[in-house]
Amino acid sequence: MQSPQRNFCDKIVSAESVSRSMRRLGAYVGATYTAFMQWPTPTGRIIIAGGSGFLGRSLAHRLCDAGCDVVILSRHVPAVDGPWTWRQWDARTLRSWVDELDGATGLVNLAGRSVDCIKSPEHCDTILRSRVESTRVLGQAIRRVAVPPPVWVQMSTAHIYGDPPVVVCDEDSAIGYGLAPTVGMAWEEAFAHAVLPAMRSVILRTSFVIGRGGGALQRLSKLVRFGLGGTVGTGRQGISWIHQLDMNRLFERAMTDTAMSGTYIATAPQPVSNREFMQELRRAMRMPIGLPALEWMVRLGAPLVLRTDPELALYGRYCVSKRLAEEGFTFEFSTLQSALAELFGAH
Repeated sequence: MQSPQRNFCDKIVSAESVSRSMRRLGAYVGATYTAFMQWPTPTGRIIIAGGSGFLGRSLAHRLCDAGCDVVILSRHVPAVDGPWTWRQWDARTLRSWVDELDGATGLVNLAGRSVDCIKSPEHCDTILRSRVESTRVLGQAIRRVAVPPPVWVQMSTAHIYGDPPVVVCDEDSAIGYGLAPTVGMAWEEAFAHAVLPAMRSVILRTSFVIGRGGGALQRLSKLVRFGLGGTVGTGRQGISWIHQLDMNRLFERAMTDTAMSGTYIATAPQPVSNREFMQELRRAMRMPIGLPALEWMVRLGAPLVLRTDPELALYGRYCVSKRLAEEGFTFEFSTLQSALAELFGAH
């Protein structure tokens, strides 16, 4: 006969074994469920309005590789050749490009003048009008075709929250104050009036997209190579960012996941300060030094040398997406270090 003490120990061991087995089963079920719930790959003809820039070309390449028929609408031919179809589009008037929307499986609107410029009255007006007018004319176009796209994915800006120094913003946060929030609200209002009631609509309030082939990271990396990639201003301003691969994956999910609707912040889950961003960028580029830029230097040098707005560097925001987290979107690059390591080959 076994002693009561040994029976008690056997029960503990048995309980622990059952617990381990249950944990393994739970992990397996969770992984299987996640794999099962992955969204399908887009198919058919996808229209990318304003798609000749960095983001549009990146998305077009990915969709073409997946077998989609991609049509880019833009004023000018894309700077590089690709497997897409290009149609000239002034983002203001209805022309023959409208026919491309008939029977398309998705519409992505990226149109808008770059904000990387000096904020003169003329440039501010163009920044606003280029977004609102392009969205309006797309709304007119989809009302002229027999079979409009079932989904419209609309670009917006995470700068709509303004430049709060320390507050972490999510989709429920208040709209900020200034040019960018004003433009963002007008942009989204135009979209609300343009989209058809029967269409599924997704707004992506996009943060700083880091990737190859263009964008603001290209300019920052040049500064780092010249030893000028130090802290800007106080260095405390927030930088919300997303890797271009995750941005493309988010576009894909928005087009194919029928449960996805409404407004999302397109940003990685770990925003950083300017100081940390520049440190990680120097590390990824193997540059040991980076001279800091005081505020007065930036205010003087940005418009004179770089021909851009100094406030783009001096201010920022910390954003996270509560909705993407709740809906199970997983990032390939959730940390800045991993994202920059992939882009610059640092290990």
